[in-house]
Amino acid sequence: MDATVRWGILGTGGIARAFALGLKHAPGAVLAAVGSRTPEGAQRFAHELGIPAAYGSYEELADAPGVDIIYIGTPHTLHAENAMLALNGGKAVLCEKPFAMNRHEAGQVVGLARAKNLFLMEAMWTRFMPALAEVRRIMASGEIGTVTQVHADFGFSATTDPEHRVNKRELGGGALLDLGIYPLSIACALLGKAKSVQAQAIMSDTGVDATTAFTMKHAGGTLSVCSCSIRARSASELVVSGTGGSIRMHRMFHLADRITVDLQDGSSRTIPTPWLGNGYTHEAIEAGRCLRDGLIEHPLMTHEDTLSLMALLDEIRGQIGLRYPSDD
Repeated sequence: MDATVRWGILGTGGIARAFALGLKHAPGAVLAAVGSRTPEGAQRFAHELGIPAAYGSYEELADAPGVDIIYIGTPHTLHAENAMLALNGGKAVLCEKPFAMNRHEAGQVVGLARAKNLFLMEAMWTRFMPALAEVRRIMASGEIGTVTQVHADFGFSATTDPEHRVNKRELGGGALLDLGIYPLSIACALLGKAKSVQAQAIMSDTGVDATTAFTMKHAGGTLSVCSCSIRARSASELVVSGTGGSIRMHRMFHLADRITVDLQDGSSRTIPTPWLGNGYTHEAIEAGRCLRDGLIEHPLMTHEDTLSLMALLDEIRGQIGLRYPSDD
């Protein structure tokens, strides 16, 4: 294919809009089409963002000419179904996190992408942000010594309205899938595959997890301590600690615009890590690069990474007693 990557966006909610805005800053990316459940919704979104083609159904977008890759920005419970629809239409897919509701669904999507030899990636934007690249560089340099642990949390005080998506079990609500996927994913990105996980949670009145904490023991003999909450406005930071110091990613670590290195000798320095666009730009750039290079997965967010993370989410949910209708 040529240098231009033609994008379609499936869904017209808040995260779809944010991704569309981020796409404007990705070199070689063209926002070619949008698909919604209704023609009116698609046309409103297209008019607002200057998108040339608007489709009144997801099926029409999946089959549309002039689209190379589709970003899935629908609610959790629809991710697997929508991703498979796009893949069956011959389109590459960037699917918003959580990738699916469980490991079984994720396996079906990955299997289809591999069978059709189409690019597929979970839209875990943290993995492509400049802050994480700098953390990796410092870890590899040995400046903080031998890395022994990671602490990561993500929490905010969400609405308690029982009808809101975040509080509804049938819509995949709760802290873990919305927020816990961030510390889970970044801990595994930095420390490697988790060998075991232990979790506890406080459940809400609607039967979803309001706050969940979990520890993971990683293959390299390191430990991560993670938490997430929809009932607490936490610091939402990540700290990587080693024998000689630590690295802190500030301000909701997936949006960190700076990191601080504190060493055992008492010295400290802060490094700016600005991002392009609104942060979503970087994952779009990387997805586009993979399409141009003929890859079906990204080396920093592989299919196996996604499947492993979904299996960990399933294990955590099993331990805290959180089941979704899609598990049946």
